[in-house]
Amino acid sequence: MNTNSNAYTVIYTTLVVVVVAAVLAFAAMQLKPAQSANAKAETLRQMMSAAGIKSTDELYATKNADILQLYADNIDQAYTIGLDGEQNGTLSTDKANIELVDNLKPQNKGIKESTEVTLPVYIFKSGIAVMPIYGAGLWGPVWGYVAFQPDHYTIAGAYFDHESETPGLGAKIKDEAWFREKFIGKKVEWGNEPAFRLEKNAEATGAENTVDAITGATMTSKGLNEALNVWFKAYEKHFGLGAFFGMLEDHAINNEEEE
Repeated sequence: MNTNSNAYTVIYTTLVVVVVAAVLAFAAMQLKPAQSANAKAETLRQMMSAAGIKSTDELYATKNADILQLYADNIDQAYTIGLDGEQNGTLSTDKANIELVDNLKPQNKGIKESTEVTLPVYIFKSGIAVMPIYGAGLWGPVWGYVAFQPDHYTIAGAYFDHESETPGLGAKIKDEAWFREKFIGKKVEWGNEPAFRLEKNAEATGAENTVDAITGATMTSKGLNEALNVWFKAYEKHFGLGAFFGMLEDHAINNEEEE
Protein backbone atom coordinates (compact mmCIF):
# COMPACT_ATOMS: atom_id res chain seq x y z
CA MET A 1 0.00 0.00 0.00
CA ASN A 2 1.20 3.47 -0.80
CA THR A 3 2.07 4.99 2.57
CA ASN A 4 1.66 8.45 1.12
CA SER A 5 -1.91 7.90 -0.05
CA ASN A 6 -5.03 9.31 1.61
CA ALA A 7 -6.41 5.79 2.07
CA TYR A 8 -3.37 4.70 4.07
CA THR A 9 -3.61 7.79 6.27
CA VAL A 10 -7.29 7.14 6.99
CA ILE A 11 -6.75 3.43 7.75
CA TYR A 12 -3.71 4.09 9.94
CA THR A 13 -5.47 6.85 11.89
CA THR A 14 -8.53 4.65 12.40
CA LEU A 15 -6.45 1.77 13.71
CA VAL A 16 -4.61 4.05 16.14
CA VAL A 17 -7.89 5.48 17.43
CA VAL A 18 -9.38 1.99 17.87
CA VAL A 19 -6.32 0.69 19.71
CA VAL A 20 -6.12 3.74 22.00
CA ALA A 21 -9.86 3.52 22.74
CA ALA A 22 -9.53 -0.16 23.57
CA VAL A 23 -6.59 0.49 25.91
CA LEU A 24 -8.45 3.31 27.68
CA ALA A 25 -11.60 1.19 28.01
CA PHE A 26 -9.59 -1.69 29.48
CA ALA A 27 -7.82 0.64 31.89
CA ALA A 28 -11.13 2.15 32.97
CA MET A 29 -12.58 -1.31 33.63
CA GLN A 30 -9.54 -2.30 35.66
CA LEU A 31 -9.59 0.89 37.71
CA LYS A 32 -13.36 1.01 38.31
CA PRO A 33 -13.39 -1.28 41.39
CA ALA A 34 -10.63 0.77 43.05
CA GLN A 35 -12.39 4.03 42.19
CA SER A 36 -15.67 2.74 43.60
CA ALA A 37 -13.94 1.59 46.79
CA ASN A 38 -12.30 5.00 47.20
CA ALA A 39 -15.61 6.80 46.65
CA LYS A 40 -17.39 4.59 49.20
CA ALA A 41 -14.65 5.08 51.79
CA GLU A 42 -14.72 8.85 51.20
CA THR A 43 -18.47 8.98 51.80
CA LEU A 44 -18.12 6.92 54.97
CA ARG A 45 -15.33 9.18 56.26
CA GLN A 46 -17.48 12.27 55.77
CA MET A 47 -20.51 10.64 57.36
CA MET A 48 -18.60 9.32 60.38
CA SER A 49 -16.82 12.65 60.80
CA ALA A 50 -20.23 14.32 61.14
CA ALA A 51 -21.37 11.61 63.56
CA GLY A 52 -18.25 12.03 65.69
CA ILE A 53 -17.18 8.39 65.41
CA LYS A 54 -13.59 9.63 65.17
CA SER A 55 -11.95 12.96 64.37
CA THR A 56 -11.72 13.98 60.72
CA ASP A 57 -7.93 13.70 60.79
CA GLU A 58 -8.08 10.20 62.25
CA LEU A 59 -10.61 9.07 59.67
CA TYR A 60 -8.51 10.34 56.77
CA ALA A 61 -5.46 8.60 58.19
CA THR A 62 -7.33 5.29 58.23
CA LYS A 63 -7.09 2.80 55.36
CA ASN A 64 -10.17 2.09 53.25
CA ALA A 65 -10.61 -1.46 54.52
CA ASP A 66 -10.48 -0.27 58.12
CA ILE A 67 -12.99 2.49 57.32
CA LEU A 68 -15.44 -0.15 56.10
CA GLN A 69 -14.92 -2.15 59.30
CA LEU A 70 -15.30 0.94 61.47
CA TYR A 71 -18.61 1.78 59.81
CA ALA A 72 -19.87 -1.79 60.10
CA ASP A 73 -18.94 -1.86 63.79
CA ASN A 74 -20.72 1.41 64.59
CA ILE A 75 -23.79 1.53 62.36
CA ASP A 76 -27.09 0.29 63.77
CA GLN A 77 -29.35 0.63 60.74
CA ALA A 78 -29.54 2.37 57.38
CA TYR A 79 -32.60 2.90 55.22
CA THR A 80 -34.21 5.26 52.72
CA ILE A 81 -37.31 7.42 52.94
CA GLY A 82 -39.59 9.28 50.55
CA LEU A 83 -40.87 12.84 50.77
CA ASP A 84 -43.80 11.53 52.82
CA GLY A 85 -41.30 10.67 55.55
CA GLU A 86 -42.04 6.95 55.29
CA GLN A 87 -39.35 4.31 54.88
CA ASN A 88 -39.20 3.02 51.30
CA GLY A 89 -36.08 0.86 51.36
CA THR A 90 -33.23 -0.58 53.41
CA LEU A 91 -29.47 -0.28 52.95
CA SER A 92 -27.09 -3.12 53.78
CA THR A 93 -24.64 -2.35 56.58
CA ASP A 94 -22.64 -5.57 56.26
CA LYS A 95 -18.96 -4.84 55.67
CA ALA A 96 -18.83 -7.00 52.53
CA ASN A 97 -21.83 -5.29 50.97
CA ILE A 98 -22.21 -1.78 52.39
CA GLU A 99 -24.91 0.12 50.52
CA LEU A 100 -25.02 3.92 50.35
CA VAL A 101 -26.98 6.57 48.53
CA ASP A 102 -24.04 8.73 47.53
CA ASN A 103 -25.18 10.05 44.14
CA LEU A 104 -27.04 12.98 45.64
CA LYS A 105 -27.63 15.11 42.53
CA PRO A 106 -30.65 13.14 41.23
CA GLN A 107 -32.10 13.06 44.74
CA ASN A 108 -31.72 16.85 44.93
CA LYS A 109 -33.61 17.16 41.64
CA GLY A 110 -36.31 14.83 42.91
CA ILE A 111 -36.74 16.90 46.07
CA LYS A 112 -37.15 20.13 44.10
CA GLU A 113 -39.56 18.56 41.60
CA SER A 114 -41.47 16.61 44.28
CA THR A 115 -40.93 13.31 42.48
CA GLU A 116 -39.96 9.89 43.83
CA VAL A 117 -36.77 9.93 45.90
CA THR A 118 -34.75 7.55 48.06
CA LEU A 119 -33.27 9.73 50.78
CA PRO A 120 -30.81 7.92 53.04
CA VAL A 121 -30.90 7.84 56.83
CA TYR A 122 -27.99 6.38 58.76
CA ILE A 123 -28.53 5.55 62.45
CA PHE A 124 -25.44 4.77 64.51
CA LYS A 125 -25.36 2.67 67.67
CA SER A 126 -24.79 5.87 69.64
CA GLY A 127 -28.29 6.97 68.61
CA ILE A 128 -26.93 9.66 66.31
CA ALA A 129 -28.75 9.95 62.98
CA VAL A 130 -27.04 11.25 59.85
CA MET A 131 -28.58 12.74 56.71
CA PRO A 132 -26.91 14.22 53.60
CA ILE A 133 -27.36 17.61 51.95
CA TYR A 134 -26.57 18.74 48.39
CA GLY A 135 -26.77 22.00 46.47
CA ALA A 136 -24.95 24.58 44.36
CA GLY A 137 -22.08 26.74 45.54
CA LEU A 138 -20.40 29.54 43.60
CA TRP A 139 -18.49 27.40 41.08
CA GLY A 140 -20.00 23.95 41.44
CA PRO A 141 -21.87 21.58 43.74
CA VAL A 142 -21.54 21.60 47.51
CA TRP A 143 -22.64 18.72 49.71
CA GLY A 144 -22.20 17.24 53.14
CA TYR A 145 -23.64 15.38 56.10
CA VAL A 146 -25.50 16.63 59.17
CA ALA A 147 -25.70 14.47 62.29
CA PHE A 148 -28.43 14.73 64.92
CA GLN A 149 -28.57 13.77 68.55
CA PRO A 150 -31.25 11.15 69.40
CA ASP A 151 -33.73 14.02 69.92
CA HIS A 152 -33.57 14.55 66.11
CA TYR A 153 -33.33 18.33 66.26
CA THR A 154 -30.03 19.07 68.04
CA ILE A 155 -27.08 18.98 65.63
CA ALA A 156 -24.32 16.65 66.83
CA GLY A 157 -21.89 17.47 64.03
CA ALA A 158 -21.50 18.31 60.36
CA TYR A 159 -19.14 17.78 57.48
CA PHE A 160 -19.17 19.75 54.20
CA ASP A 161 -17.38 19.33 50.89
CA HIS A 162 -17.33 21.00 47.49
CA GLU A 163 -16.17 20.50 43.94
CA SER A 164 -14.51 23.80 43.09
CA GLU A 165 -15.10 26.59 45.60
CA THR A 166 -12.49 29.35 45.95
CA PRO A 167 -9.46 28.40 48.11
CA GLY A 168 -9.28 30.50 51.26
CA LEU A 169 -12.90 31.63 50.88
CA GLY A 170 -15.73 29.27 49.94
CA ALA A 171 -13.45 26.27 50.34
CA LYS A 172 -13.43 26.96 54.08
CA ILE A 173 -16.68 25.00 54.38
CA LYS A 174 -14.46 21.92 54.08
CA ASP A 175 -11.01 23.12 55.10
CA GLU A 176 -11.79 24.90 58.37
CA ALA A 177 -12.73 22.74 61.37
CA TRP A 178 -13.94 25.82 63.27
CA PHE A 179 -16.69 26.36 60.70
CA ARG A 180 -18.02 22.82 61.03
CA GLU A 181 -17.80 23.02 64.82
CA LYS A 182 -20.13 26.04 64.81
CA PHE A 183 -23.00 23.71 63.96
CA ILE A 184 -22.58 21.49 67.02
CA GLY A 185 -25.38 22.10 69.53
CA LYS A 186 -27.46 24.18 67.12
CA LYS A 187 -31.12 23.30 66.58
CA VAL A 188 -33.10 22.62 63.42
CA GLU A 189 -36.55 24.15 63.82
CA TRP A 190 -38.58 21.61 61.87
CA GLY A 191 -41.72 23.13 60.43
CA ASN A 192 -40.37 26.68 60.33
CA GLU A 193 -39.41 28.57 57.17
CA PRO A 194 -36.46 28.51 57.17
CA ALA A 195 -35.65 25.69 59.54
CA PHE A 196 -32.04 26.89 59.72
CA ARG A 197 -30.16 30.08 58.86
CA LEU A 198 -26.61 30.43 57.61
CA GLU A 199 -26.10 34.14 56.96
CA LYS A 200 -24.11 37.20 57.92
CA ASN A 201 -24.35 38.10 61.63
CA ALA A 202 -26.97 35.38 62.14
CA GLU A 203 -25.68 34.44 65.58
CA ALA A 204 -26.13 38.00 66.80
CA THR A 205 -29.87 37.32 66.92
CA GLY A 206 -29.34 34.72 69.63
CA ALA A 207 -31.48 32.20 67.75
CA GLU A 208 -30.52 28.56 68.23
CA ASN A 209 -31.01 27.68 64.55
CA THR A 210 -28.35 30.04 63.20
CA VAL A 211 -24.70 29.96 62.16
CA ASP A 212 -22.70 32.89 60.83
CA ALA A 213 -21.82 32.72 57.15
CA ILE A 214 -18.17 32.71 56.08
CA THR A 215 -16.84 36.23 55.57
CA GLY A 216 -15.92 36.86 51.95
CA ALA A 217 -17.72 33.75 50.70
CA THR A 218 -21.21 35.15 50.23
CA MET A 219 -22.30 32.98 47.29
CA THR A 220 -20.93 29.75 48.75
CA SER A 221 -22.64 30.52 52.06
CA LYS A 222 -25.93 31.27 50.29
CA GLY A 223 -25.65 28.04 48.34
CA LEU A 224 -24.94 26.01 51.46
CA ASN A 225 -27.78 27.73 53.31
CA GLU A 226 -30.20 26.85 50.52
CA ALA A 227 -28.93 23.26 50.37
CA LEU A 228 -29.42 22.83 54.11
CA ASN A 229 -32.97 24.15 54.04
CA VAL A 230 -34.03 22.27 50.90
CA TRP A 231 -32.88 18.98 52.40
CA PHE A 232 -34.13 19.76 55.91
CA LYS A 233 -37.54 20.36 54.34
CA ALA A 234 -37.31 16.99 52.59
CA TYR A 235 -36.56 15.21 55.89
CA GLU A 236 -39.01 17.22 57.94
CA LYS A 237 -41.80 14.63 58.02
CA HIS A 238 -39.37 11.92 59.07
CA PHE A 239 -37.29 13.70 61.70
CA GLY A 240 -39.76 16.40 62.67
CA LEU A 241 -42.21 14.07 64.40
CA GLY A 242 -39.45 12.48 66.45
CA ALA A 243 -38.15 15.92 67.34
CA PHE A 244 -41.64 16.98 68.46
CA PHE A 245 -41.89 14.09 70.91
CA GLY A 246 -38.31 14.74 71.99
CA MET A 247 -39.19 18.33 72.87
CA LEU A 248 -42.24 17.16 74.81
CA GLU A 249 -40.02 14.77 76.77
CA ASP A 250 -37.49 17.53 77.49
CA HIS A 251 -40.32 19.78 78.65
CA ALA A 252 -41.67 17.10 80.98
CA ILE A 253 -38.22 16.48 82.47
CA ASN A 254 -37.71 20.21 83.06
CA ASN A 255 -41.07 20.45 84.81
CA GLU A 256 -40.19 17.53 87.08
CA GLU A 257 -36.90 19.16 88.01
CA GLU A 258 -38.64 22.43 88.84
CA GLU A 259 -41.10 20.59 91.10
